[in-house]
Amino acid sequence: MKKVISTSGAPAAIGPYSQAIEVNGTIYASGQIPIDPSTGEFVSGGIKEQTEQVFKNIKAILAEAGLTTGNIVKTTVLLSDIANFVAMNEVYATQFEGAYPARSAFAVKDLPKGALVEIEVIAVR
Repeated sequence: MKKVISTSGAPAAIGPYSQAIEVNGTIYASGQIPIDPSTGEFVSGGIKEQTEQVFKNIKAILAEAGLTTGNIVKTTVLLSDIANFVAMNEVYATQFEGAYPARSAFAVKDLPKGALVEIEVIAVR
């Protein structure tokens, strides 16, 4: 049985998808971009500020499911420019305590709305 996870603490979906879906104790969160849900706009600043906002959005979705970043087992990081990897990684590293989740990171041609970073996560109960 799948359950939709939805919160106003993260940006509403901008297409035909859910913020997250839970199946058998595993939460599959859609990729988050650096939109501040209170304004509907990107946060100001560069890759570090955008990465911080992405994690705020991820944490809001996980909190709605009763979880934290400690429950994340896999992340996928999409960057608009691989030159932003080091700065993104500095922020990324501060988001976890203990063992880091498995991760893939890619540079892609474009991200929705011109974002510099998008991150999706898989978390387990």
